[in-house]
Amino acid sequence: MALSSSSAGNNETLEITSPKRRKVSDSDDSVLTVNSDLKDLSHFEFDRILSDSSERKSICLYGSFRNTSGKAIVLLEKKPFDEENVKGLLKNTCPVSQQFFNDIYGNYFCKADADFNEIKATVIHPATEKHVKKYEAQIHHLIEETPNLYETITLPFIQKEQFNLQWITNILEHKSETDRIVCEDTDPETGFVLLPDLKWDGKQIENLYLIAIVRKQGILSLRDLRGCHLDLLQNISKKCVKAIEEKYRFPKSRLRIYFHYQPSFYHLHVHFTNVDYHAPGIHAEKSHLLQSVISNIELMDDYYKKANLMFCVKEGDNLFKEYEEKGLVKKCVT
Repeated sequence: MALSSSSAGNNETLEITSPKRRKVSDSDDSVLTVNSDLKDLSHFEFDRILSDSSERKSICLYGSFRNTSGKAIVLLEKKPFDEENVKGLLKNTCPVSQQFFNDIYGNYFCKADADFNEIKATVIHPATEKHVKKYEAQIHHLIEETPNLYETITLPFIQKEQFNLQWITNILEHKSETDRIVCEDTDPETGFVLLPDLKWDGKQIENLYLIAIVRKQGILSLRDLRGCHLDLLQNISKKCVKAIEEKYRFPKSRLRIYFHYQPSFYHLHVHFTNVDYHAPGIHAEKSHLLQSVISNIELMDDYYKKANLMFCVKEGDNLFKEYEEKGLVKKCVT
């Protein structure tokens, strides 16, 4: 999928007045976000492509909205097919233009009705430099993090530079996304909220993706898990699996349940995806299966305090720079 700057402006009229004044962080209640009243994307002015994935049929754009301050990120992703979608497509007139044929094989472009060409859009506004680095395509490096490196480099970095987590608080306190909650447990020690991840529309099982956010504060990541958290982890596993089975008729044996390390935000959360879906961050250098984590802690109470953990980091990330300054990693020479 490719996009040039000349193709970014040929859209319809944006039905957006002034964005409603909406508090988007604890520290600044005057920041405006277009997400409060966005009707279409015609006022988005494209600056550059941050990343482009032919495998995922997605593209991430950086730019701004006219007459609105602050930069924005727009992530566009084609939705996967499902059975009903395909049935509807084939029942309607779907013109095809032949590209070539050879013996029994024919290659065509199909021109489907607009209803079958929906694109999932995620808008981040105002977007910070941290968001840009998160979504921008970059060279990756693997780092072996010892407990000492975590305490002296990674943890100070997390405490200094992690994303604002007001959106997490909004979910836990029922200020936002209450209609999306699949199940929850209000216990302050073992409770959680389970809801569809932003990457999923909550409908198509092919790319099923939910996230369980723990209620207990102060557990930043896998590194903080101890024996005292086993009840929490087992509670999430049991109740979330049951809720997904009941709501989506999706069995436990088809669920990939895992943590990310490093996570994209530092408040403990668990990912639930269709095992056949190639979700971001499912590879060995990023993903830690929940059941394996439980087993490791049962063997050793402070396993994740003592273990060496591998993680992947982008060359442009500030965490990479912290490790580079200590001579522990080097940029690629081009």
